[in-house]
Amino acid sequence: MHLATGLVLLVASAAVIAIIARRFELSEPLVLTAAGILGSYLPFIPDVHLTSQLVLVGLLPPLLYTTAIRSSLVDFEANRRAIGLLSVGLVLFTTFGVAVVTWLVLPVPFAAAVALGAVVAPPDAVAASAVAQRVGMPRRIITILEGESLLNDATALVALRTALAALAGSVSIWQAGGEFLWAAGGGVLVGGLVAMGLGLIRQRFTDPVLDTTVSFLAPFAAYLPAEQVHASGVLAVVVAGLILGHRAPVWQSAASRVAERTNWRTVDFVLESSVFLLIGLQVRTIVQDAWHTGLRHDQIVLSCLAVLGAVIVLRLVWMFPASYLPHLVPAVRRTQSPPSPQQVLVVGWAGMRGVVTLAAAFVLPTENNPYRDVLVLAAFVVTAGTLLVQGTTLPMLVRLLHLRGPSRAEDALQMAGLLQQSADAGLKRLDEIAARADPPINPDLIEQVRVRLLQRTNAAWERLGPTSSDHMTPSEKYAKLRLKVLNAERAEVLRVRDTGVLDHEILQTVMSMLDLEESTIDRLSEAEEDAREDQLIPTHVTQACEHLEQAPITHRPDTPGECHECVEEGLNWVHLRMCLTCGHVACCDSSPGLHADKHYGTTNHPVMRSVEPGEAWRWCYVDSLLG
Repeated sequence: MHLATGLVLLVASAAVIAIIARRFELSEPLVLTAAGILGSYLPFIPDVHLTSQLVLVGLLPPLLYTTAIRSSLVDFEANRRAIGLLSVGLVLFTTFGVAVVTWLVLPVPFAAAVALGAVVAPPDAVAASAVAQRVGMPRRIITILEGESLLNDATALVALRTALAALAGSVSIWQAGGEFLWAAGGGVLVGGLVAMGLGLIRQRFTDPVLDTTVSFLAPFAAYLPAEQVHASGVLAVVVAGLILGHRAPVWQSAASRVAERTNWRTVDFVLESSVFLLIGLQVRTIVQDAWHTGLRHDQIVLSCLAVLGAVIVLRLVWMFPASYLPHLVPAVRRTQSPPSPQQVLVVGWAGMRGVVTLAAAFVLPTENNPYRDVLVLAAFVVTAGTLLVQGTTLPMLVRLLHLRGPSRAEDALQMAGLLQQSADAGLKRLDEIAARADPPINPDLIEQVRVRLLQRTNAAWERLGPTSSDHMTPSEKYAKLRLKVLNAERAEVLRVRDTGVLDHEILQTVMSMLDLEESTIDRLSEAEEDAREDQLIPTHVTQACEHLEQAPITHRPDTPGECHECVEEGLNWVHLRMCLTCGHVACCDSSPGLHADKHYGTTNHPVMRSVEPGEAWRWCYVDSLLG
């Protein structure tokens, strides 16, 4: 009973503190950890003892899995070199760099110092994601940070395992290398097999409840077998999550995907909030144990600060050579442009540690390691110190370096273009079905499907239209009207429910139908507000240009996603541009067809804009000005 009460109070407290942090736009990990530190010294709060097994087996797999399933395997592959250099190269560099510093400032064996280096080496996926999403970093930086945080735990835990074996005097260099390779290769193999097996199971049923149950089992189904064969359970979970997330549109039904997203968002919030609160609640016990190791208190403090400083500095030292040296290779230089120094600096400063560091510290043995409690304290100082120093200053650094996150209006433009492409494909298929149907399909039914499809696309383009507060788009008017009607429908269903004349199951089914439609309208309304709050503002025009001033910000494309002339002529385009007078999409002046220039020569339409992802600039042909 005491355990159940404690868990309820823990989750409730973590949720309340996290909500308060969000309300005041503060770093949730930092606020939760600080609250835990304060709570650890309150007399009415009992001592909380985290075990390494609880964290590494019970908490880490679902935390990694929920990040992995929402990560893009395509983006992961596109940034594999940067992610690999951080998750493997930087972890090993930090491990041995911290080991040297620890060995110089504390009277511990070098193997124990290496173990501490492995403990504090990996940044935390939870902390990185929380800060990145709050700050609004560029998406590539977020992808790299999350990819690094997903894989670096595997490198660090394997290095820790090797260091502990060396501390016991039972490992050679060749054996350590072989174990590292097996841990990596075996983790990937187990994760891939588990993902394929779960994929086969998912394809056999469409019940969202059963599918969500399988999803909850997935991280443990990957982690436990991998650890059983001495491979990396962390890597197995990440690989399984990436594959299952990538294949979800094929292996799962739409209802199952919606249920999985909702349930894992809840699990993610509860675990993230509870974990950082638990980290803080360990402080009093950790400090008391370290204080009684026989070392002078000033030596303990200076040693912990030295380890914290080494962790921060070593990451910055690694970042710039690792980011730019690969671009000296011609093959790399041809395929990818180097990142800006501002981006490199931000990634270097986003090295917050989290639950894995503290959990791994509890694995440190006492045999041949008399100052084990000091090492555990150093691991906590690194966790709390990076959250405090880097977590609080990272938003300011991003603003000072003028790194802009993704524009919601630009996202709305890309979404509208993609919906237009999908709608065109759907309409083409609808025409094919209508032409081949035997017996013929009712034309009214065909038209009903066509109108429903066009309504969704039109609503996306309307969000990019006028943004004055007194103007409502047709889709907004529809949403407002439909919500009023839905409220009336729900009121009638509730009236019938209270009479008791219908079965509860029937009432619940009807209520669910109304709720599903209302939730869809709510999401569309939120998208409308996002686009209005973050308007597509033209690039600054250095000289007056009436064409740029009069041209709209965007237009509905006639052939979204392709240059029709290039398709007809069998050419490949480089980039796509769109005429802001008629919406014609054509290829740029770097493409062999030069169809955008030819379109201007034929029509004299003055302004075109880029329709490449992330670009919002416009060009006036008449005045040769960018706007």
